[in-house]
Amino acid sequence: MTDVVDTQFAETASGGRVAYQLVGDGPIDVLVTRSPLFPVDLMWDEPRLAHFLNRLSSFCRHIWFDTRGTGASDSVPYMEARLVETVLDDMVAVIDAVGCERVAVMSMSVPAALLFAAAHPERTAALIIIDATARLRRADDYPQGMPDEEIARALEHATHAVDLNRIRTFAPSLVDDTRFQRWLARAERLASSPDDRLWRYQSAFDFDFRDVLGSVRTPTLVLNHKDRAGAAQTRYIGDHVAGAKYVEVAGADLLPFVGDSGAVLDAIEEFVSGHLAPPEIDRVLATVLFTDLVNSTPQAAERGDRRWRELLITHDAIVSEETDRFRGRVVKFTGDGVLATFDGPGRAIRCACAIRDAVQALGVEVRAGLHTGEIELRGDDVSGIAVHTAQRVSSLAVAGEVLVSRTVADLLAGSDFDFHERGDHELKGLPGSWRLFSVQA
Repeated sequence: MTDVVDTQFAETASGGRVAYQLVGDGPIDVLVTRSPLFPVDLMWDEPRLAHFLNRLSSFCRHIWFDTRGTGASDSVPYMEARLVETVLDDMVAVIDAVGCERVAVMSMSVPAALLFAAAHPERTAALIIIDATARLRRADDYPQGMPDEEIARALEHATHAVDLNRIRTFAPSLVDDTRFQRWLARAERLASSPDDRLWRYQSAFDFDFRDVLGSVRTPTLVLNHKDRAGAAQTRYIGDHVAGAKYVEVAGADLLPFVGDSGAVLDAIEEFVSGHLAPPEIDRVLATVLFTDLVNSTPQAAERGDRRWRELLITHDAIVSEETDRFRGRVVKFTGDGVLATFDGPGRAIRCACAIRDAVQALGVEVRAGLHTGEIELRGDDVSGIAVHTAQRVSSLAVAGEVLVSRTVADLLAGSDFDFHERGDHELKGLPGSWRLFSVQA
């Protein structure tokens, strides 16, 4: 039996504090991501969850945390609270605080771990997906999703206290267990306010991570309770992550510590106890940013070589400063623009907007294009279809515009970025049509 542990705090790169608990002392480090149904401080009050924690401790050291805006963690500005990259920043902060170079990431019903594994393969030893989904809402090419009327009913109940509707979603085997329902209701109240819970639900119903799945190359276990209403969504992940081990277990409970948790824990132990070799990191998921100055050739002729060279020096300094501020990496300057990469699409957009606004003082305008996809690392340089796509998107932007691909917009669903649809376009050298969106900021 593991003793109840103290809650500690990790600091993110932006200065926010993340509450976490480090449990057990096994040889394998596991970072747990989950829906904010309960804060870490109440985990030990539910016997089923305490048993789950103790069993995990028999073969690993595991880290549980409250994402910022929930539980004991700091709040975040409303404009950032819905961004998935905020959760990724929390994950990095926690494993840095614990001193982990690489961790197995276990995702309980949430998709952030998919993006973390694709964007940070050097930090991810393994990926464990339990009853998660890459997209909740139904689409023409995604019949596994929930219909709009079902989503509307869920949102209607989101601000209510825990009722039988949510119990039937998260723990249908416990619909008659009043003690568990009291714990879950108390836990949910202390995890987030009703208004915060509502917009988190709204955000969850709008995200689309399907484009990320092909970039996950970490050893992956997909666990699915086969009797759940959303089991087909988890099966979709298993079918689209290359080399994933897919395991179905009996039951309809969404919380893995409810029902036959032994089958879940057995599968996890078998998977993480095997030999997980360090990956060869030559491809990662990234958001690629291209910018360039509009009408640079006639402006250079008008200003003259010396003044134009001085302007470019100032431009490059501004771009470097803004890219550093938003934790991106300048890959190279392109004469009158830049190629930069980011591990989060939100920061990439904010950087592009900051560059656009800053260079206006120089009497010039930039246009920017962004796309999120898999890039190849070649020393200090990058290549791949995602790089070409971002460049093509940038070429279609007008002066002062930040233009993004649909992939970027989908990853930021539920955020406060205002995207204006710019229609479908052919991108030179790339197959199919591409829907593009202009950032209104």
